[in-house]
Amino acid sequence: MTRPAGYAELLDRYSVRAVPNWHRSVLSEGGIRRTDSSAGEVVETYPAAYWPGESPGDHLEFALKYDGLNLGLLAILLPAIGAEEVTRYVGSKPNGKYARRIWYFYEMLTGDRLPLSDLTQGNYVDLLDGDEHFTSDRGEPIRRQRVNNNLLGDISFCPTVRRTAIITNFISQDLAARCRKLISSYSPELLRRALSYLYTKEMKSSFEIENIKPDASRTERFISLLRVALKEDLCTKPLLIDLQNQIVDPRFKDDDYRNSQNYVGQTVSAGKERVHYVCPKPEHVSALMAGLISAHGRMERGGIHPVVQAAIVGYGFVFAHPFEDGNGRIHRLLIHNILSRRGFVPDGVIFPVSAAMLKQPAAYDASLEAFSRPLLALVEYTLDDQGRMTVHNDPGVWYRYPDMTVQVESLFDFVERTIETELVEELEFLANYDETKRSVQAIVDMPDRDIDLFIRFCLQNNGRLSQRKREPHFQLLTDDEIQRLERAVAEGYKQRDDGPAES
Repeated sequence: MTRPAGYAELLDRYSVRAVPNWHRSVLSEGGIRRTDSSAGEVVETYPAAYWPGESPGDHLEFALKYDGLNLGLLAILLPAIGAEEVTRYVGSKPNGKYARRIWYFYEMLTGDRLPLSDLTQGNYVDLLDGDEHFTSDRGEPIRRQRVNNNLLGDISFCPTVRRTAIITNFISQDLAARCRKLISSYSPELLRRALSYLYTKEMKSSFEIENIKPDASRTERFISLLRVALKEDLCTKPLLIDLQNQIVDPRFKDDDYRNSQNYVGQTVSAGKERVHYVCPKPEHVSALMAGLISAHGRMERGGIHPVVQAAIVGYGFVFAHPFEDGNGRIHRLLIHNILSRRGFVPDGVIFPVSAAMLKQPAAYDASLEAFSRPLLALVEYTLDDQGRMTVHNDPGVWYRYPDMTVQVESLFDFVERTIETELVEELEFLANYDETKRSVQAIVDMPDRDIDLFIRFCLQNNGRLSQRKREPHFQLLTDDEIQRLERAVAEGYKQRDDGPAES
């Protein structure tokens, strides 16, 4: 026999439908504490002695203590509980750290002031425990409740990110230092040549994720934007609009954030759409984007880890979906922008993170669906016969107060793959090419263009030059020369097949 506690009990009591919290608490009659994890949810069973009491305030305190901060749930539960009950609870323990936090969150999330006098004594407490969550190191002291506001955002957009073992492990690896060490092991000339390939690779990957084949003009514009993304802060409304204008087909430029309801879906049959994600209502987009831009600045000033900031801003942008087209490419461009400007990547180096996402489509989709799938079950919408959507309820709190832990974990994984695979492959390929070219020239002193062709044709054909390619391009070479050249290519790229050599 078990009974829910914390958020779970309050959701049941007030019959609230919500995006599930990552942690669910239940109490049993036994004396053993047990933790079970499944499909991203942790269910923790506590002994009966942990029962907090019957009042809503008791369960709010239990939730903050054991279930963690979930602003989306608080934004729905606190108005349902009501000012009178919250006032009674806070008044019963005005100096308690959980009571002060609940007091602050009530006034922040509802906009209503409780009939309580400002506190005049006692130490300040942080709204968020820095051992459990990522927090700003520039907390704002709030005199009324004597709390330090160290949240990552404000009422318009305030994400939370938990300090999970996965994220902590990634941070301990110092991926930025690993990237710098990798880059420094190659000559400046080789690195310069590699960068031109990396720009093209990132551009192609970002478009290919969305199954788009850009023309030469859009290709060049996107590569130019990648170069700009290494220096200038792109997270402002005018620059985001300018980015959208440069990325999309000129006929679909936006001069402001969207004013219509959009969604992400696919056509499954004539006149039938399968909806994967419902975007925020158009009337909410401006405030949501202002909050995102504000949080971006707050995190940068507050010393948040660059990958955490890049994930929050990049994924936060694509979840807001402020434009009719181009959102996905801008989302990935913002990740580049933040990692570069924050010094995570060596100066001038483009980071082909889209290539890592493209090679791991299931992982990339999962990072998006971790937010979109539970939300979809709560949104009430209809589609007309032209595919236009109308949203009938108000799911706005879930866009404003997301838990973005999964997205941060995912971006760390993509970043590690980018360093260990995408960068290594490109740099090793060029290093092997240079060595192979010297070997080829020692056998036959051909023009550079012919050497390039020979190496490329061999690599495309398992190390051998096909007869079909030999006849139009290499008729002047003898059989012996062909065999020696093929061996040179095979030897030059054996290191690549076996994996990168030790530097």
